[in-house]
Order: sequence, then structure tokens, then C-alpha cells
Amino acid sequence: MQLIANPSRPLYVSITAALFAVVLWAGAPLLVDLASSVPPFQLTAIALISGAIVALPTSLRKRGNRNVQNVQVPLSLRWKLAIYGLLPTLILGAIGGYLTGVGMAPTAEAALITYTWPIMFIVISQWVFHRRIPLPVLCGALIAFSGAAVLLSPGTETEGFSQYLLGYALALMAACCWALYSWVCQAAPVAVAPIMPGLFLLAALGATIADVLTGAAFGLPSGLALVAGIGLGVGPYGLAMVAWDVALRSGPAALVGSLAYGVPVLAAAFLVVARVAAPDWRLPLAALLVVVGSVVATSLRPAS
Repeated sequence: MQLIANPSRPLYVSITAALFAVVLWAGAPLLVDLASSVPPFQLTAIALISGAIVALPTSLRKRGNRNVQNVQVPLSLRWKLAIYGLLPTLILGAIGGYLTGVGMAPTAEAALITYTWPIMFIVISQWVFHRRIPLPVLCGALIAFSGAAVLLSPGTETEGFSQYLLGYALALMAACCWALYSWVCQAAPVAVAPIMPGLFLLAALGATIADVLTGAAFGLPSGLALVAGIGLGVGPYGLAMVAWDVALRSGPAALVGSLAYGVPVLAAAFLVVARVAAPDWRLPLAALLVVVGSVVATSLRPAS
């Protein structure tokens, strides 16, 4: 199931698409903070519906392009279940888990824990493709996860840690979902971008059901919260995910994955500049460890 980059696209297309996604993802915590008054599953549904709408033109264009060969590839039952069943579930788990987590824990800490997902993506790819995890990948994973651990140690009171523990766990679950989502997109025999609006809508349906089951008040938010929720869907969970699928399928996984390691650094910087997070030595150190760990994991590793 080794993915082969699309040779018809030059390398700069993959790099540009990945960088575009990285910048949009880094801005997600700010938008989440602005929409903090909205129940998490309701915000998830708003973001996913907005993302489906903004991704629709790309989907229609690609479906109408008869030269896109991989759209015509017949899918096995296993891949149909993975794409139309597993991917919407992972999208819901990633976005719903993250938005719920930041409601139970500080935004900056929860965001950085979620942004350990690139190293998880590398570990999963190595294990699935090669049935082993090389030493650089293992060392990189330990360094990256130590960055998340820094957020939970010095400067955090015991009472505070127990209070935020569930939020941190949900942020980590979101990271696992993003890593698995990226791997499925990479390994799938067809491009996911053309069917992404449908996947978003399936995940939005799941979020709506979860919102009803949790007993949240029905109705759209108003003002800045609604704008932030729509912006979250248009940018980080709409255009960014389409761009990420393009980057994964048109460039080397090691190179594309390494660009995602800048997300925690940019996110931490954005949060501090916007005064959502107070300047704290743990934030830049944690972000640096995540990036360093990810770089170590891609060193001495054959491109996949």
C-alpha cells in the first residue's frame, strides 16, 4: 500500500499546499477561543458544514476532470468501509474531541498536545509499511511526547492537573484521530479531496446527534461566535484539509509531514501575540520539543 507521489504535479505544489494547511491549522486555536461560548458538538457541526460548502467547488471540479485517473479506480469493500465509514468517524473524533478538550483545559496546552499528531503519523506509516519502527523514529517520538509532558509538569499545580486531565486526554485522542486520518488519506487508492464534502457532512451528522444526546440547547450562536465557527470550517477544517490531501498525494510523505511540525510553534506564537495564552516558558519549550522530535524522526529515514 505504498503511496506513490503524483508525478504530474511539480514538487512546489505539494510544498505550497502543505504550508497553506499549516498556517490555517495554526490559527485554529484562536478561532476556537473566539467561539468558546458554543457547545463543542454544535461548533463541530457548524465547522464541518462550513467546510463541506467551501470544499464543494474543488470536489465538483475534480469530479468533472476525466483526466483524474484515480477517481476511476474501483474500491474494494474494505476501502469503501475505511473511506466512507472510518474517515468520517476520525474527522468527528479529531474535531469533536479537540473542541471538547479545549473546553475542559487551557487552549494553548490542549492545542500543543493535539499537535503531536505528525509524529504519530510517521510512527504509524513506518509500522504499517515496514513492520518496524527505526531508532530515529522512536527517539523522535519520545522527544515530541516529552514536549506535551512539559505542559503538564513544572508550573502546573496538582489540583489543576487533575481538573484538566480529561481535557488533555481528549486532546490526545484528537491527535490520534488526525494521525490515523492522514495515514488513511495517504494510503487510500483514490484521492479523498473530491469526496471530502460528503465525508464532512457525514461527520457533521454524527456531531449533531452527539449534540442532541448531550442535551445542549438547540439554535445557532450569534455574533462573533458564529463568525468564528464558520471561519473554523472554511479555513482549518475546510481549505486546509483539502490542501493537506493534495500535499500528501503529490509529494514525498517525509517532506510533507515535516512541514506540519511548524504548526505547534506558529500556534503557540499566535496565542501569545493575541493574548489568549500568557507568556510561559513551557509553551515555546514544548513547541520546540515537538518540532525537534519530529525532525529527528524523519532523519536517517528513507522517503516513503
